Amino acid sequence: MSSELVTPNVIEVHGVSKRFRNCQALDQVDLLVPQGKVLALLGENGAGKTTLIRILTGFLKPDIGSAQLLGHDCGKDSVEIRRQIGYVSDSPALYEWMTASEIGWFTSAFYDDAFPDRYQQLIREFQVPIDTKISAMSKGQRAKVALALATAHDPKLLILDEPTSGLDPIVRRQFLESMVDRAAAGRTVLLSSHLINEVERVADVIAILHGGKIRLIQPLETLKHETRIVTATMDDAHVESPVPRGEIFSSTISGRQRRWVVGKLAENWRDDFTTEEGVRHCDAAVPTLEEIFIAVCGQPLEPSTEPNEVDEEAEMMT
Repeated sequence: MSSELVTPNVIEVHGVSKRFRNCQALDQVDLLVPQGKVLALLGENGAGKTTLIRILTGFLKPDIGSAQLLGHDCGKDSVEIRRQIGYVSDSPALYEWMTASEIGWFTSAFYDDAFPDRYQQLIREFQVPIDTKISAMSKGQRAKVALALATAHDPKLLILDEPTSGLDPIVRRQFLESMVDRAAAGRTVLLSSHLINEVERVADVIAILHGGKIRLIQPLETLKHETRIVTATMDDAHVESPVPRGEIFSSTISGRQRRWVVGKLAENWRDDFTTEEGVRHCDAAVPTLEEIFIAVCGQPLEPSTEPNEVDEEAEMMT
């Protein structure tokens, strides 16, 4: 009798909350990320993305809830977790006076004997000048050095926090496509970014964090297949229109026009939009990920959960 192979979760977050002064940065966050996936964590500035990453990497402790990476408790086993993962931020801290070669040699002391060769190979693939001091490098070159350092020990999990911010389009594309290669090799990537159109090309799973809460998490293909922009034109602006059956992400009215962004739209939704209901015309279109993101995050925040980015950043620096 054969048993079904279950893919383990590399990231497990259960009921995590974190508050800074008068800001509820995270509010009962649940997140499961299986092995071999690229998860894009999307959210506006101040949504809580960096706070969540700092909890996952052990630099912050949640007020309540639990978080695990690779089977280790993020609070108790943070040192071991940092040995097993790779991490790249939008402003990586690098020793400015070192060259790319020297910082690779320095970092290799923390990892196995295969690190130096893998690092040198990555630096060559990224076309980084190996004998140039980091202080003289462009932002794109520095980002490539940081990525090489973060991946040369072949981590099972790579966490990227806005890693391509400020990079030119060619470098960004190379950077992101390398994440697909890692997932194909069975590794897992958590990519926090606001570059929605670009992460759409590489992500397997989309999670949208808004006001400290996970508002949506779905495989990208499922999200595209089940989500539609439904529009309807009514005979009269004052006629109450039907509402599409599904999960309403947003709803707008402009005169006789009605527009909804709907997840899990019922296949027979048109049956409700008849001339008897005052509908003159209706249609459905496939939204972009950016349109879905705006629909999910465009709703007003509850006063008690609206994050204050300044407060959150100040607290994290103390």
